[in-house]
Order: sequence, then structure tokens, then C-alpha cells
Amino acid sequence: MSDDPRSPANQTPRPYSAVPRRAEPAAAAAAITATHVRIWLVVIVGCIAVGTAGYLILEPGWQLLDALYMTVITLTTVGFREVQQLNEAGRIWTMILAVTGVGLIFGTVGIVAEYLVVEATSGRREARRMSKAVGKLSGHYVVCGYGRVGLTVARELVHSGLKVVVIDILPESLARARREGFLEVEGDATEEATLRDAGIERAHGLITTIDSDAHNVYVILSARAINPDLFVVARANSADSEARLMQAGASRVVSPYTMAGHRLAELATRPRVVDFIDAALSHGELAFSMEEVEVVAGSSIDGMTVGALRESGVFVLAVVTGERSYEANPPADRVLRAGETLVVSGSVARLRALREVPAKG
Repeated sequence: MSDDPRSPANQTPRPYSAVPRRAEPAAAAAAITATHVRIWLVVIVGCIAVGTAGYLILEPGWQLLDALYMTVITLTTVGFREVQQLNEAGRIWTMILAVTGVGLIFGTVGIVAEYLVVEATSGRREARRMSKAVGKLSGHYVVCGYGRVGLTVARELVHSGLKVVVIDILPESLARARREGFLEVEGDATEEATLRDAGIERAHGLITTIDSDAHNVYVILSARAINPDLFVVARANSADSEARLMQAGASRVVSPYTMAGHRLAELATRPRVVDFIDAALSHGELAFSMEEVEVVAGSSIDGMTVGALRESGVFVLAVVTGERSYEANPPADRVLRAGETLVVSGSVARLRALREVPAKG
């Protein structure tokens, strides 16, 4: 191994947060505009105070309310008559305030116009709308990384009727997600603040598809720290990274390259089986489907037998008895218990009704 620190083998991969971020001139302009608004408010209040004090000094005998009223109608150029007869000094002061009022009016119009333009171009309004929509979600899925894999994942989840929030650091990826109709959060997915913006504490699952195993590990660790019950699926970009991703807290690890190899081999040896399973798991291609159903306590299938469920048009292919243990082809007298998960097949309509069955009583 080379001792040269510039050698790629001796360089530590930089964390995801070190990815160069784009400059944000719109945000800076928004901050400047907010400062302008605060300064302008101070100027207006100051002019009113100075104008009122001037009338009190130049017009002996005036009450505070008279001086304030005269100042306001002069600065706003509304054209009402004087509250009392003005002396020469009072008239000069009124002319000065009138000119000042015209300047304030045009300045106010300019500040408001600038604020509205920045508000429209900086994306803050869209960000607030997106944040409000994400804040209403619960039981959704968070997809970290919106490349080709992330795009496919997000589309499949939506086709399954699930809510999706996309996290990415690249503006062009977020723009694609927005065009697809997904809720999106711009930021570093390894940071807890970004994950919280995506509602990770209320999410059902997280899928990280970033093309860096180190970044995926950071994402999993950050997500687990917020939501220990999260179901996490991680993309493995190399064969030796799967163990590290599982140690970090991934529930499942998928290597696109390994999956592609298995897929090619299965298509070469059992093409009809693969085609049928694909059709059964696809969206809208067949009236027949395969699903995963949990037996909920108190539901209509809690305590039902496999045979009774079969008579209703739903076939139990397997009962999940452990993390990756299956009781395949259970007998007809097998009683289904609350907390078990079933792998079932049947018509799309019947499986949809099975997932939506109400509890007894």
C-alpha cells in the first residue's frame, strides 16, 4: 500500500455532509429584505415620533393627540384640514412632513415589492407548503437519495398507496421529485435535523439508496437514533458492505448488482415462474395478486382457520413465524393468531377488502 497521503487508498471518504452545497443567493436576499423591512418600520415610527414632537414644540398649546393626528394625516397625504390654525413655523414643518411622507410612501411600495419578489423567487413559500404537508404525515416512507434507484423505489411505494417523502441534497434531483408529485426535503440525510424535517419520528419506514455505503451507514445511524422502531431498507453498493449496514441497524439490505445477477439467472432457468410472480406483484396487470397481511387482534381473521379463509377466496401461502422463518402451505385447520403475518394470494379486490377489515365488535 502506498504511503503517499494523496493516494486514493489512503484517503478517508468524506462524509455525506461534506458534499459541496450550492450557493443560496435567494436565501441571502430574503435575509436582506427582512432587514430592510425592520429598518423601514423603525424609520416610519421615528418619523411619526419626530413629527409629533415638532408640532408640540412649534405649536404652543397643542395636545399630544392633536400633534399625533396632524403628523399622521400629513405623512400619509390624506389631505384633511388642520386640526388647529397653524403658525408660520407650523406650516413649514407641515411642508417638510408632507415631502417626507411622499418619500415614505414610495419607499414602502418599493420594500413591499422587493419582499414579494424575493418571497416568490426564493422558494420559501413552496418550502413552507411542503413542510406543512410533511407535518401532517404519519406512517409514511422516507426515501433518501433520488437517483435512478430512488426514483423507482418512490414510484413503487406510491403505486402501493403509500405516502413518500424524498430527501436529497441536489437541487436537480429535488426538482425531478417535485415534477413527479413527491413531497421533498432538501438537505443532508445524515443529519438528524433533515430527517426530522421529513417526519422520520412518525414514519413507518426508511429506504436509503445513496450510492455511497458510508453515507448509507450514517443515514441509518441517524434515523435509528430518532426512531428505533423504524423499518429500514438500505442499498449496498459493494458485497462487503452488507454486514456493516446490518450492524448499523438496517432491517434489510439489498445490493442492486446481486439482485440483478439473481434476476438474470432466474429468468434464464425459470422464466414463466418469474413472469408470473412479477405480474402478481405488479400494479394493475392482473386481477390476481400476492400480499403481506398482518393478523390484527380483534379483526375478523383473528382466530379464523386457514381453511375458512381459503373458502372466502384468500389462499394462505405461508405464515411468518420468525424474522425469516416461514410455515409454508399451512394445513386447513391451522388457526390464525393475532400478531402473525400471512403471505396470501387472491383477487385484488378480495385482498384489498382483507386489509381493510374492521375489528370485531
